[in-house]
Amino acid sequence: MARLAQTAGLTDVQSEILATVRSFVDKEVIPHAQELEHSDTYPTDIVEGMKEMGLFGITIPEEYGGLGESLLTYALVVEEIARGWMSVSGVINTHFIVAHMITRHGTEAQKQHFLPRMATGEVRGSFSMSEPDLGSDVAAIKTKARRDGDGYVIDGSKMWLTNGGSSNLIALLVRTDEGAEKAHQNLTTFLVEKPEGFGEVAPGLTIPGKIDKMGYKGVDTTEAVFDGYRIGSDMVLGEAPGKGFAYMMDGVEVGRVNVAARACGIAIRAFELAVEYAQQRKTFGKAIAEHQAVAFKLAEMATKVEAAHLMMVNAARLKDSGERNDVEAGMAKLIASEYCAEVTQDAFRIHGGYGYSKEYEIERLMREAPFLLIGEGTSEIQKTIISRGLLREYKSRS
Repeated sequence: MARLAQTAGLTDVQSEILATVRSFVDKEVIPHAQELEHSDTYPTDIVEGMKEMGLFGITIPEEYGGLGESLLTYALVVEEIARGWMSVSGVINTHFIVAHMITRHGTEAQKQHFLPRMATGEVRGSFSMSEPDLGSDVAAIKTKARRDGDGYVIDGSKMWLTNGGSSNLIALLVRTDEGAEKAHQNLTTFLVEKPEGFGEVAPGLTIPGKIDKMGYKGVDTTEAVFDGYRIGSDMVLGEAPGKGFAYMMDGVEVGRVNVAARACGIAIRAFELAVEYAQQRKTFGKAIAEHQAVAFKLAEMATKVEAAHLMMVNAARLKDSGERNDVEAGMAKLIASEYCAEVTQDAFRIHGGYGYSKEYEIERLMREAPFLLIGEGTSEIQKTIISRGLLREYKSRS
């Protein structure tokens, strides 16, 4: 049979892009991932390589200097990159979400100002909703922007910004006073330009430093503290106060497809490592792959990889077609992240004691996979989204 997680119906352009990215991952990512991850070093050379391939602009329309490719193409690229090292996919994930939001909801002036430089990677985006006291309860955001002359002043603290220090653009969701009865209609998205780095990077904006994490090393995850930070009203996304929640949820929806793709990438790599090791390691006079207990485990792992990949592809294609895909994206994210954790743990068990050694790649995957159970909404949040969608579609007529 063919390699796992193949996608039917791709164009020649899509196939060529994926082949190029796969070669890049095999040559430039996998050989260096262990060393960079263990030292928590930002993958500068790898990022420069992605810039040269145009990956930062893969979904940005051609008129703004991008490749104009689909969400499906991007998701398959992310799957390939995460197969090499999940942190590298994190470098472009939030950037992609911010570019998507500007493309879909930004003013023409905002598109002209940001998108051409985002396509080259000169401007790299991060995405900020969470706060120290809240995660999924977005409507309870406390960070506020109050009107001041022809602009706003922002005060508050944000949490879990992927690329918080290495980015120079933040899509920031805060509370504004729109007088709406519903809490989420008083939320506004700002486009905050800032220098890269840590400390007080701009008057009223501090990026304290990297958060030390169990896994997901290399890419910087930070807080952001706003204390009297001033910003012009022209940096309200779409110049539409009070619509930030809807804009952010659109970004999260494509982000869930992205997380599903990352989970697929890790699961594919975990299977590759397990099936190779199982054919090399011998016990009782034969390769452990010939023992039924291990062979059956490999069969289950491969089936989970295939199922997760197919659901991820389906969710991406639905979004590309213009149809609503909140349920499908939630399903894809749920099953891909849960299966990723299971496949990775099975690969770890197949490696036996060696899986616990930092010399073996599976040890790193064991620390990376749990993040995907949380990112872009926990499994419980996905179940909430899925169940609401199902009840909407199957509403009782009794």
